[in-house]
Amino acid sequence: MSANTPAAEQKSGFRIPKIPFWAQILGGLVLGVLLGWLARSQDVSWLVTTLQKVGDTFIQLLKLAVAPLVFFAILVSITNLRKVNNAARLASRTLLWFMVTSLIAVVIGLAIGLLTNPGAGTGLTPKDGAKPEEAGSWLDFLTGIIPTDVITPFTELNVLQIVFMAAVAGIAILKVGEKAQPILTLSESVLELLQKALWWVIKLAPIGTIGLIGNAIATYGWNLISKYATFTIDIYVGCALVLFGVYPLLLATVAKLSPLQFFKGAWPAIQLAFVSRSSVGTMPLTQRVTERLGVPKEYASFSVPFGSTTKMDGCASIYPAIAAIFVAQIFGIDLNVGDYLLIAFVSVIGSAATAGLTGATVMLTLTLSTLGLPMEGVGLLLAIDPILDMMRTATNVAGQALVPVIVSAREKILDRDAYNSATSSPVDEPQEVAVTAAA
Repeated sequence: MSANTPAAEQKSGFRIPKIPFWAQILGGLVLGVLLGWLARSQDVSWLVTTLQKVGDTFIQLLKLAVAPLVFFAILVSITNLRKVNNAARLASRTLLWFMVTSLIAVVIGLAIGLLTNPGAGTGLTPKDGAKPEEAGSWLDFLTGIIPTDVITPFTELNVLQIVFMAAVAGIAILKVGEKAQPILTLSESVLELLQKALWWVIKLAPIGTIGLIGNAIATYGWNLISKYATFTIDIYVGCALVLFGVYPLLLATVAKLSPLQFFKGAWPAIQLAFVSRSSVGTMPLTQRVTERLGVPKEYASFSVPFGSTTKMDGCASIYPAIAAIFVAQIFGIDLNVGDYLLIAFVSVIGSAATAGLTGATVMLTLTLSTLGLPMEGVGLLLAIDPILDMMRTATNVAGQALVPVIVSAREKILDRDAYNSATSSPVDEPQEVAVTAAA
């Protein structure tokens, strides 16, 4: 038997090397660009259709899990707070840092917009815009939180209403106590199943990347990007300043942590967010990397789901600030100091309106309606939105991981050994994605 062992080992030694997940994503990006360019330059209609179907299917798979995932994640996260010391203090500090980082982000967005004049020289006119079918307003935002029934929010994917119902259910379970334990146990089990299923979808991200990026290039080409060049650069630069400037500064000065180590640990979630353009779809992976960065599981299971539906530095701060200036310039409307303060207020207070879904149209319409700017301005930006949304969502997700790390460090509950040893590569291994929200 021992004589056969070397042969068995030799036979099992010939294996295809495992490609790291980040390399798969990068390969998908490159291949998507090439196929998109080929489809557009050679006018290959079937390839355009194929790319679109592949990208749409990937996003649809992510969205399929969004409604139940948000509900059970928020419900379980609220009940998990009972296991954390000083839960009320942690929750309030989390919300405070969400608001602080949002304020910094919107100030950066306003500064970039005022310096670059993104609406000047585009050749666009008010006639190029179109009023959206639905527009957000403060009245709609406030009244729309409470659903008319328990089914519609799930069928129409109204994440804000789902969050409301989940929060009420979670608080009710805490109040009922031991009698509600079977419901809580069932919720935790369902959450595990949803996250396992969503992980299978996440594994398809490299294929989804090919379709999403390829379709964007094939559909819009470089001409559209050139027309919106200043605006596109402004969004990417603004997000980059927050992502690689503000966040590292806060980590180094406020949390006394290595920024490089944070990006090393959080990078898998950031890159998936860039591809998927969905904070909620990335949520299980965001929570996993946050826990690997040393944030206690009980606190991470509250802060990450909460952040995935309310913490939007890219979509709700940088983007609406620059977009409002862009629209105002196209329509020849002068904004004053009071308008800029309103933009900051909307960005800090109204970010929950984005609700972690792909795109930030609701937040943009909310900002424009608050300022009294023409809703037709939304139509000017819809075509370029998918390209912008990649960087916005990556910034969102980085912030959703950052705040729990900062709060944990300041409250002295962060496992610094885990933080300093966090790596980015193991996320594509099954054992690394077990239960992420259930305590």
